[in-house]
Amino acid sequence: MKLLVSCLLAGGALYAQSLNGVIDIHVHSDPDSVPRSIDAIDLAKLAKSRGMRGLVLKNHYEGTASLAYLVRKEVAGIEAFGGIDLNLTVGGINPAAVERMTMVKGGWGRVVWMPTFDAENQVRYSKESRPFVSVSKNGQLLPEVKTVLGLIAKYKLTLATGHSSPQEGLMLVRAAKDLGIDRMVVTHPMIAPVKMSIEQMKQAAAMGAYLEFVYNGVAGRNHELQMPDYVKAIQALGVEHCILSSDLGQAGNPLHPDGLEAYFKELRAAGFSAAEIDRMAKTNPAKLLGLQ
Repeated sequence: MKLLVSCLLAGGALYAQSLNGVIDIHVHSDPDSVPRSIDAIDLAKLAKSRGMRGLVLKNHYEGTASLAYLVRKEVAGIEAFGGIDLNLTVGGINPAAVERMTMVKGGWGRVVWMPTFDAENQVRYSKESRPFVSVSKNGQLLPEVKTVLGLIAKYKLTLATGHSSPQEGLMLVRAAKDLGIDRMVVTHPMIAPVKMSIEQMKQAAAMGAYLEFVYNGVAGRNHELQMPDYVKAIQALGVEHCILSSDLGQAGNPLHPDGLEAYFKELRAAGFSAAEIDRMAKTNPAKLLGLQ
């Protein structure tokens, strides 16, 4: 009883969740062309000091496989990965860019994100008038998208659906599954411009995709949702189909480890066990990246 009281008096330490072994699959950092709160090397040092296992470095406008190599060289003991986001700056849906990423020294380029801020779905949602990158037309994936999916299968990479529409996300997952791709994640399905329904998320999960729940969606400066929205969705899907990540790095938002600690604490308070959070923040991300 004394232990319980002391934990409660400590401001919720009862729900403290260790970051040991956590892999954050959605990390923004400098160097970047938009303001970021911390650079990749300093973040890797911080993450390592907090016990985290790995980081997936994401840049909307250029590849991060080389950055992951440099981070690993500078910060021993942290598993840094990179990838490529198929926006206009890399040529859009560009199979040559994806294949070249696989050749970067170290082999740490593991993730291919379909277009994000240049995605047709994003540009239309934002009501902007500018060029965009399409992944489908008339309800069918474009030929170049199918070529990229073939490369993801060939090199055993990870598919992330980016800012695709719910219908496009499901088409991507279905086509990937047909090619034998088993490392798939629907990028922050609940927030704009994706906004999948729980039923659509269940369809993606049934085809083998993980659903990513980012802390930035419920706690960032411009968050769209409340924690109960995530709780309802995760409970409906089952923790075996979900991944928790930060999507942090924006100037003014918490640093990634701080955000994750707060995230896990809130989920514990909502009724998730330490083992369930470990499944979503450690085990599932490791499987997504092809790790043991």
